[in-house]
Amino acid sequence: VLFAACELGVFDLLARAPEPLCAAAVAAALGTSCHGTELLLDVCVTLRLLAVDTRVGQAVYTNTALSRAYLVRASPCSQLDMLQYLSGTTYLCWAHLAEAVRQGRNQYGKAFGVPSGDLFTAVYRSQGERLRFMRGLQDVWRVHGRRLMATFDLSAFPVICDLGGCSGALGRECRSLYPACQVIVFDLPEVVLAAETHFSAPEGGRISFVAGHPLARVPLTGAATCLTGDFFKDPLPEADLYILARVLHDWTDAACSQLLARVHQACRPGGAVLVVESLLDADGRGPLRTQLYSLNMLVQTEGRERSPAQYHALLAAAGFRDVRDGGVRGTYDAILARK
Repeated sequence: VLFAACELGVFDLLARAPEPLCAAAVAAALGTSCHGTELLLDVCVTLRLLAVDTRVGQAVYTNTALSRAYLVRASPCSQLDMLQYLSGTTYLCWAHLAEAVRQGRNQYGKAFGVPSGDLFTAVYRSQGERLRFMRGLQDVWRVHGRRLMATFDLSAFPVICDLGGCSGALGRECRSLYPACQVIVFDLPEVVLAAETHFSAPEGGRISFVAGHPLARVPLTGAATCLTGDFFKDPLPEADLYILARVLHDWTDAACSQLLARVHQACRPGGAVLVVESLLDADGRGPLRTQLYSLNMLVQTEGRERSPAQYHALLAAAGFRDVRDGGVRGTYDAILARK
C-alpha cells in the first residue's frame, strides 16, 4: 500500500493541494480509477498515513504529520527515494525469502536473473539501479546521519575517511559537525562518477568527486577529498578515523575480519574506526526491526545484522581496543574502537 501510494504520487498531490481532496478529485488528478483510489486512500487512513474528514458531506483526505515529514518529495526528511529502492528491488528479492532460507544466499538470480558472485556487481547491475541505491542511502543519512556522527566527539581525528561513502551524504554531515577535519570519501570509481554527476550540490559542507585510478586524489574546498578504489583490494588512504556505515552487515564474518584488518593496518597510531549498524539484542531475538533487516541481508547480500558483542569480537580480532558503544539504541547505532 505504501509503495503504491508513493509511486502514484498520492502524498505529493495532497501536499500541493490548497485544501483537502475527495477520492474523485485525487483520482482525476492522478489518472487512476475512482474505485481503486478510494480503497487505497482508506487503507492509508487506517495506516495513519492520511487523515480523513467526513464532516463536509463527503470524505476528504489530507496528509498526516508522518506522511508530510517522510513521504512528500519536498520535505527535508523525505524517504521517497529509499521507498522507491525498496519497492523496485528489495521487495522483489523478498518474494524469494523461502528460497533464500533454503540456500542461505541472496536472491538476485531469482529476482533479476543476474549472478551475484560479485555482490556489488549485482547491487549496481545498471546505472539506473546504482543511482536509485545511492539516492536511497542518502535518504537514510538525511534522517539518521547527524545524530550518528554526533554520538562520539570526532573532532580529535584530523583526517576522517568514510569507506564506502557512496554519495558523500554522511561525509557532509561529518564536515558540518567537524569543519576543522579533513573528510575523505572512498568508494568504487563508478560510484564516485555517479556522485560527481548527481550529488555534487553542497549540503552542510561541499564534497566533490572524481573517478579514475584507485587512490586518485583531488584537494577539495573545505579540506574534503574523494578517493576511488575497492576497499578489499586497493590501498586504503591513511587516516585517523575510518567510518564503516552500513558496510559490515553486507559481508560474512570472514570478509569483515579481512576488511577490519586492512583498516587497522592503514589507521594511524591512536586512530579509530567508527562502525554504524543496526544492532541486535544480545540473544539475537530482537528488536524486530533489526531481525527483519537481518533477513533482508540474507535475501540481498552475503551478510547479516549482529549484536554489539559480535562486533566487539570482530574489532578485537582485528587489533582494535577500547571498544565503546554509543549507548542509545535506535534504528542505527555507533560503535567506536581505537587502534
